[in-house]
Amino acid sequence: MAIVWFIRHAESEANAGLPTTNPATTRLTATGHEQAQSIAALFPQAPSLIVTSPYLRTQQTAEPTIERFPSVPQAEWRVQEFTFLSPERYQNTTTHERRPMVEIYWQRQDPFHIDGEGAESFAMFIDRVQSVRSQLIQLEDKFVGIFSHERFIRAVLWLSLMNGELSENLITPKAMQQFQSFIGSFRLPNGAILKYELNASEIRFSEIITSHLQ
Repeated sequence: MAIVWFIRHAESEANAGLPTTNPATTRLTATGHEQAQSIAALFPQAPSLIVTSPYLRTQQTAEPTIERFPSVPQAEWRVQEFTFLSPERYQNTTTHERRPMVEIYWQRQDPFHIDGEGAESFAMFIDRVQSVRSQLIQLEDKFVGIFSHERFIRAVLWLSLMNGELSENLITPKAMQQFQSFIGSFRLPNGAILKYELNASEIRFSEIITSHLQ
């Protein structure tokens, strides 16, 4: 049986309400770096693999864990955040200032809409999440730490709760609305960990770990 820790990145500049210019290059705050140290200290043993997304804030969050286990292999998977707004819309704005654009996006309920260069549609996002789930199924008797993002992690959980529903049933306006309602039903704190257990073709959610966070 494989164990997977999906770790949300520590506090970033955007989480702290600071203006950012690109979702891929948003950095951690001082608090975020402290949270990253707490995450590293929580590992009961060396993982078999340490995974980060292409986004800087997950890589910075993983740094203390990599320093603690320097011999552990590292990989970059496509576990980055759902970037449904084009990075051109950021332009030194805060999360609060981008909120009207976010609301407009979700009100469209168009799973194939692409906001602009550098953005992805809901259909592309779900396809990416399902691809990662397929990667997880290939793990055998491993303990893997995946440093990812809140929407991505909640999408993994959502698909788990959907019991492997066919992808074409998830690329609809109704499914998009259901997903938005699901992710709005609970928050995942910065640095929180969702633990999964993998057995054969089953991916089973185990628990949410926040004991290391203050």
